[in-house]
Amino acid sequence: MPYRILLYYKFTEISDYEKFAAEHLALCQSLGLLGRIIVAPEGINGTVSGTVEQTDIYQKTILSDPRFSDMVIKSDPSDKHAFRRLSVKARTEIVTLGPDNVNPVEKTGRYLEPPDFYAAMQEPDVVIIDARNDYEYDMGHFKGAIRPDVSNFKEFPAWVRQNLSSYRDKKVLTYCTGGIRCEKFTGLLINEGFKDVYQLHGGIVMYGKHPDTQGRDFEGKMYVFDERIGVEVNHTETASIITRCLYCEAVTDHFVNCAHLDCHKSFYICAACDRANQRSCSEACKNAEHHEYRVLGDALFEAPLTPRGLFKSILPTS
Repeated sequence: MPYRILLYYKFTEISDYEKFAAEHLALCQSLGLLGRIIVAPEGINGTVSGTVEQTDIYQKTILSDPRFSDMVIKSDPSDKHAFRRLSVKARTEIVTLGPDNVNPVEKTGRYLEPPDFYAAMQEPDVVIIDARNDYEYDMGHFKGAIRPDVSNFKEFPAWVRQNLSSYRDKKVLTYCTGGIRCEKFTGLLINEGFKDVYQLHGGIVMYGKHPDTQGRDFEGKMYVFDERIGVEVNHTETASIITRCLYCEAVTDHFVNCAHLDCHKSFYICAACDRANQRSCSEACKNAEHHEYRVLGDALFEAPLTPRGLFKSILPTS
């Protein structure tokens, strides 16, 4: 049975957001969808999976609401669910920036469609900034992009002030997975005095799908917060894998969490080293008492991988 994965967001006022979240949970449950959705006064941010029939009904239903009638819903085919459960939460923000929060409806960077973004990346002296977390960057990023030293989005204001002040007068290109983080990140940059700020419209997802770009110059894979973990977006001759095994440094895109339950560090490891080290990031973790291998044995290597943050209550921003 064919499945589909949907990714979407919309910044729009939802005054009754807690009531809406409860009703939306009931809708998704009735359809059999799985995934994570955040509803806040500033809008909705979600990613869900279901059968083609289920997702067709869901899209028709949500787009019939005038608040979301023009919302862009990105779609990927799948042969199964991409999530293990359903979570619909009411929060104060759909992308948490904290005290430095900005309203993208009022202030955000200029949009560039994928072909224009590619052309801008070729310009001399342009600055390309990844608006995702550090571990997402490590799996894959645009050639020449600056790596953010942050593990969650609300760390960006301090990071910008500490590291990017020298770029205020330069042309700045930003990108993220699906576009939502750049909506706020570019507004933050404008508030910090950056004068020429742009964002990739539709994010890496649409850049990989656009027939004129096909993911060109994106190195590695795109990190996603579902059971796929990493997704290929570069379908050109410039495609490459950039991550290496923690132990032998062989090129690999095998991304795991340390099986020591008190560690759970994320790292890359080739299949041979994975088994030899019992999916451990160190000798100390390998010998630790609270270890998944003690329970599962070799079945550990057959179990589905768990992406970082999969079961966090806060939706990893798209």
